[in-house]
Amino acid sequence: MAKLTNGLYAITPETGDTAQLLRDVEAALRCGASMLQYRAKKLAPNLKANQAQALQSLCKKYRVPLIINDDAELAKSMSASGVHLGSQDMPIGEAHQSLLSGMLVGVSCYDQLELAIEAEKNGADYVAFGSFFPSTTKPNAVRPSLDLLREAKQIISCPIVAIGGITLENAPMLIEAGADAVAVIRALFDADDVEATAKQFASLFSRGAQNFVPSPRMRERGSS
Repeated sequence: MAKLTNGLYAITPETGDTAQLLRDVEAALRCGASMLQYRAKKLAPNLKANQAQALQSLCKKYRVPLIINDDAELAKSMSASGVHLGSQDMPIGEAHQSLLSGMLVGVSCYDQLELAIEAEKNGADYVAFGSFFPSTTKPNAVRPSLDLLREAKQIISCPIVAIGGITLENAPMLIEAGADAVAVIRALFDADDVEATAKQFASLFSRGAQNFVPSPRMRERGSS
């Protein structure tokens, strides 16, 4: 079963330049990314599948979970570590039924604690809140507060991921408020030095870093 660890949750930028994508992702994996999400909304299906397979090979090399954004079918076909779902995607229970045993399901909960509570009840392995800061990826996204993270940390037992406009400068306040991981695209992959930036993000978690506490659903699946 895939193992989630706290820290830098790298999300790939959408690009048709597969060679550059792989170079940048390997730099991030080599230097501190603890999870990788493949996110491609507009690419042709064949290119998307080829990139995902290549990223899977890299993730296996560095023993980092690969999560596929929105596409449970692709995640299952390549035996990825799991899938990440948004509000318009399939229900969590349906995703678990369609995936291979032990695969993970993460869920976007935006600025709604109620969604996160329901997601955990329905078997989510982690929940994500955001966009916490202005983001070019989702410029019109809702903006949760730091108080939401603090409240969620007291209520939710599964891992909490913060996303949206996260940089080295603002990530510490999210971690302090309760984020187990920070999901980053631009601040990592647009950096002049991806390796150095990944190391800096990872270092934010170096004090007291530990594995995510498994959600009850994760423990149940792990014992089956």
